[in-house]
Amino acid sequence: MGRQSPYPEEFRKDAVALYRASGGKRTYAAVTADLGITRETLRTWVRKDTGRSASEPLGRVSSRDQSVALMRSLSQIIAARSRRPAR
Repeated sequence: MGRQSPYPEEFRKDAVALYRASGGKRTYAAVTADLGITRETLRTWVRKDTGRSASEPLGRVSSRDQSVALMRSLSQIIAARSRRPAR
């Protein structure tokens, strides 16, 4: 059994949805800079989700669900940045 991730499942799903919602217009680096995680972390989550999605029926995630996830992620990013001390 591996160690438990420091990131909640919802955050991981939202990060993947945020990356996918960009439709290839944003790189892993751009998305991870906003989220404060490493590129490899996001890449791993996307790969795992792709493998999981391949075994699920197509069309399971609606564009509305992706939009909700994107908005939730953006809200969390804004909230986290507002709590950070200025450099």
